[in-house]
Amino acid sequence: MRSPSDPFALPSHGGDLSLAAARFGQPAAGWLDLSTGINPFAYPVPQLPPVIWQRLPDSGDDLALREVAAGAYGVSDPDEIAAAPGTQAILQLLPRLRPFSQVAVIGPTYGEHARCWGNAGHQVMPMETLDRTTDADVVVLCHPNNPDGRKYEIPRLLEIADSMAQRGGLLVVDEAFVDAVPEISVSHLTRPGLLVLRSVGKFFGLAGLRLGFAIGEPQLTRLIRQALGPWAVSGAAMAIGAMALADQEWIVATRRRLPQEIAALNAILGRAGLSVAGGTPLFTLVNASRAWALYEYLGQLGILARPFAMAPRWLRFGLPPDDEGRQRLAAALESWT
Repeated sequence: MRSPSDPFALPSHGGDLSLAAARFGQPAAGWLDLSTGINPFAYPVPQLPPVIWQRLPDSGDDLALREVAAGAYGVSDPDEIAAAPGTQAILQLLPRLRPFSQVAVIGPTYGEHARCWGNAGHQVMPMETLDRTTDADVVVLCHPNNPDGRKYEIPRLLEIADSMAQRGGLLVVDEAFVDAVPEISVSHLTRPGLLVLRSVGKFFGLAGLRLGFAIGEPQLTRLIRQALGPWAVSGAAMAIGAMALADQEWIVATRRRLPQEIAALNAILGRAGLSVAGGTPLFTLVNASRAWALYEYLGQLGILARPFAMAPRWLRFGLPPDDEGRQRLAAALESWT
């Protein structure tokens, strides 16, 4: 088995340009990185007062951030929110806060969910639908799903959460990509048996900020905050995250822009004969008979897409950042044979 650091193994995540350079070499024109679902039209980071870098964030800063997040996500009580240095930290922490559980992961989906629960010693049960989750202690899904954009009916999710609560279980809904389609979110429907994860990095294009939230009943979010410990989120991340979450003008404009950008991307992919299999306003999943070969071909041209080891026909494309990027992708696909 190849090690995760093997540059010739298919990547388990997008965005690793160092690994891409080891595999393909450093492109003269620079990378066109389409391997993530991170918004390339990022929230403009403001200049921060020097004091933010000079002092530790305190409990008041944490509460202020959670109050802004509560307003942004429609949550009535900031005690129902825990802030973390990215939702990945919550993914890794949460399995260690529960006794041994049978965990149903609805997939194919983001691989870290199954990996984190399995690494913590739980029994992971991969499932393709919600139909056979009644025996699980924990159910985990992404909504919309990564990488195919699958959505679920909100009443069905709440029904499962209520059922889980009756037997001490938990439904974990990862809404990392929901900001662009807020109408399908369940963040504001907090109740026992439901934990929702929200990310600042994807929609706001600030993945390097490392900021995410867990939303659920106060007993669980308090336990998460205690387990994370003091100063888990930097003062800079708190300040920038609070500004971004409160900037309704930017949020509304971005929600209008992203569908136009994804339509332009899908038009390029369609002209190349690639069949759209799903997606969100931040990425498109295509079916291609030679997806892995296309991934290699584009990589040699300095264009990084996202292949999937579990699905040889799948390739995911994030949004190009500008007209030059779109033209570069279109030219590469046109020359693909």
